[in-house]
Amino acid sequence: MERTVSDQDGITWSCVEAFTGLSNESQHSDAAQVKGQEGTYWVVCTPSGGAQSVRLKLSGDWQSAYSDEALLQEIAEQSG
Repeated sequence: MERTVSDQDGITWSCVEAFTGLSNESQHSDAAQVKGQEGTYWVVCTPSGGAQSVRLKLSGDWQSAYSDEALLQEIAEQSG
């Protein structure tokens, strides 16, 4: 599932768990899980503008637990 957020610069970020394109949903969730960190997943956020994509380590409930502001803060920290 994709989640979209927009920052103050007008950039729209589309975020998805890594390996979303795999056909078996449980299999892609396992592939996206951060090794050695239970309940933590790799999430890739791709910008609409000239900024570079970022890869985040987020909790498994990132789609509902993170506010837009919290997600944008994680993106800002990684895109530094």
